[in-house]
Parts: sequence; structure tokens; C-alpha cells
Amino acid sequence: MSDTTRRPSRAGSSGPSGSARAGRRERSRPTYRQQSFFARHRSRLLTAAVAAVVVIGVGFFVAGTLQKTYACSIISTPAPATPAASVASPSGSAAASPSANPSPNQLGQSQPDMGNNHVTPADVPIRYSYCPPASGPHYNIANRGPIQPRFYAPDDGTEPMGWVHNLEHGALVVLYSCKDGCPDDATLQRLKDFYSTFPPSPVCQVPRGRISPVITRFDDMSTKFAGLVWDRLLLQNTLDTDAMLRFYAAEGEQNNPEPQCKPASPTAEPSAGPSTSASPSGSAGGSASPSGGTSPSSSPSVAPSPSPS
Repeated sequence: MSDTTRRPSRAGSSGPSGSARAGRRERSRPTYRQQSFFARHRSRLLTAAVAAVVVIGVGFFVAGTLQKTYACSIISTPAPATPAASVASPSGSAAASPSANPSPNQLGQSQPDMGNNHVTPADVPIRYSYCPPASGPHYNIANRGPIQPRFYAPDDGTEPMGWVHNLEHGALVVLYSCKDGCPDDATLQRLKDFYSTFPPSPVCQVPRGRISPVITRFDDMSTKFAGLVWDRLLLQNTLDTDAMLRFYAAEGEQNNPEPQCKPASPTAEPSAGPSTSASPSGSAGGSASPSGGTSPSSSPSVAPSPSPS
């Protein structure tokens, strides 16, 4: 083959002298794209999102748990002391009227009756016309109303719909408020001791721990402490357990709709005319009084039963 038919040589590559080598493609360099913020922190963001959902769920649960299941229209306040009314006697001197207000020595004050309907948790919140309620709607559910008589600590969380049922059966309920700070440890200990030394009920002799006392926290009060029986309450700013016992002895088991014993049957009325029967000594019949006269028997024919209905 002649020299004139030689193939053209390729452009020379760069040699040692640094001249460019013809015909060689430059190698492409890889490019790196920066990842997004979410891609870089995806696991952390997902963990934080799950934790937020859990916290919100717990928050709603706690809020629902702490939400009040009752409401109050009027907060009862201590009644002012009123002296007994007086009327003129036939001789002109003042004498107490039989129809006057209760004696100023009577402990506690009355509260209008709010009924005793049974309700369910589906009916909450329950609105009481007066607080603390000495009557009104209440639960009739095991372990929720009536509740176990005992001392309840500030965080035990009882509901009035529970212990109002205890009142219905003749219990004494003692309340303390933590609205402006809970009672100190010494006072709480006195309330615990009050429970442990509580006597049987005044009428039916129901023993401690069956119906009463219930000692628990209740903040919707105008005073620091309160003692309740059905339709009556004793409000105290300073705890006086002796007054609580006197209040219960005088007012307990008087008006509650479901008494725990049968009422004493009335004694027979004395006949209008003189008795014709003679006693062994020849005097007119009748039971002898300690003073020697005659009087009808005042003792009931049926003693109250100590067992609850």
C-alpha cells in the first residue's frame, strides 16, 4: 500500500510535554444530591410524632378523669345565730313560744331536701341545688354508692353521688376542704382517729364501718369542714369532733328515707275514762311512776333492730 493511502492518524494525546491528546472524552464526575431535612431526620421525627400522640391521648384521659361529675348552684353558708322568739305569758312575762324557731343550742342547720333519685354514670354531671349536698340524686351501684365507710385521703377522689347514698341510710359524712390548702397532717390524723373511735348509730345502733362514718375531701364548701346527715349539715371553720358527735347523736337517723331499723311501734293510748280495775293494793290501775303516781308506759313495745335493712 502506497504512502498516499495511509489512514490519517488520530490526534495525538497529551504527551509528557502536557499537550492535549486529541479524541479522548473527559470522564464525567459523579454528582451528589443533598437529602431533604425529613429524609435525614425521619426516624427522629417519627419517634417525636408517636410520643406527641401518646402525650395528647394521656392528656385527654386525665382531663376526662379530673372533670367534675357534679355541679353546684348554691354553696351553703353557716346560718346566723337567731335567738328563740318569745311571746307574752298570761301573767305578762315573756315566755318562749312553742312554735318558735329551733333552740339556738341545736347544732347544725337544715337544708332543703333535694330528693333521693338513683342516677347512673351516664347521667353525669349531676347538678345539686345546694352544696355540700345533704340529700339529692345518688348512685345505686356496687362500690360507687353507697361507698365504703372509712377515711379517704385527699387524692382518693370520691364523688358526692356515692356518699349521698350513705346519708340516705342514716350515715354521718364528714367533709374537709383542700380549696385553700388541705388540712395539716395533725388534723388529718384527728380525722383518722375520729373514724377509729366512732360509736354505733344513735337510733338503730348500726356499728361503725357498715354505713358510717365517711370522711372525705370536698372542696365546694364555704367552710373548711362539714358534718352531714340527711337534710342537715354542721359547718365548721375549725374542726370540732366533739360537736360532730353531738350533732350526729341528736340529728342522725331522724329523716333519712331508708332507715336501717323498724321504727318503734307506738304505745297504746290511755283510755279516756277512769280505769275500773284495781291494783292489788286497791288503788286505780296503771304503771307506777318513780314519784308514786300513775303514768302510762313510755317505753316502746318493739326495740329497734341493730341490723341494717
